[in-house]
Amino acid sequence: MSRRSWFQWLFTVCLIILSNSLFIGSALALGGPQLPLNEPAPNFTLPTNIGDGEVSLSDYRGKWVVLYFYPKDFTPGCTLEAKRFQQDLPKYQARNAQILGVSVDDVDSHAEFCDSEGLKFPLLADTTGKVSKMYGSFLTGMSLRHTYLIDPDGILRERFLGVLPAIHSAEVLETLDNLIS
Repeated sequence: MSRRSWFQWLFTVCLIILSNSLFIGSALALGGPQLPLNEPAPNFTLPTNIGDGEVSLSDYRGKWVVLYFYPKDFTPGCTLEAKRFQQDLPKYQARNAQILGVSVDDVDSHAEFCDSEGLKFPLLADTTGKVSKMYGSFLTGMSLRHTYLIDPDGILRERFLGVLPAIHSAEVLETLDNLIS
C-alpha cells in the first residue's frame, strides 16, 4: 500500500468513527420518543431517600417541578449537575419550584449521594427504568441526562435533552423565568 493510499484509508476510517460517534452521541441525547409539550405530564410514584420514602409527581401540584433525569450517583457529571441544582436551590424555591432528581440507582445510593454532596432535594429511585422510559429518558440500562419543566397545573412546558451539567441549572432558571413571566 502506498503512503498516499494508506493516508486515504486512515482518513476514511477516521470519518467513519467520527460519524458513528456523532450518531451515538445524538442517540444518547435523544433517548426514546419524547412527550409532547403543553400536554399533561405523566404522573408517577417512586421511592425516595427523604420524607416518608415515596414521592408522586401529583404531590407537587401548585408548584413548578424541575424533573431531571441523570445517569448515576457519584459520577463526575452527575455530581456537578446535582451540586449546581443545590447551589441554586434558594432561587428555585423563590420561584415556587421543586427539584426532583431521578436515576436508576436505589434509595440507599441516593441517600449516600445526598449525604456526601449536601443535597436537600429528593432523589427518586427508578430502579426498573419505568418512569425514565415513560419520559423518553432511558437507554441501555440507565437514565439519560434530560430535564423536564412541569407547570403548577401538571402540564409539561419545556424539555432539555443532552444537557451540559456545568451550566444546566442556570439554563433551567432562565427558561423558568421566561415561562413564569
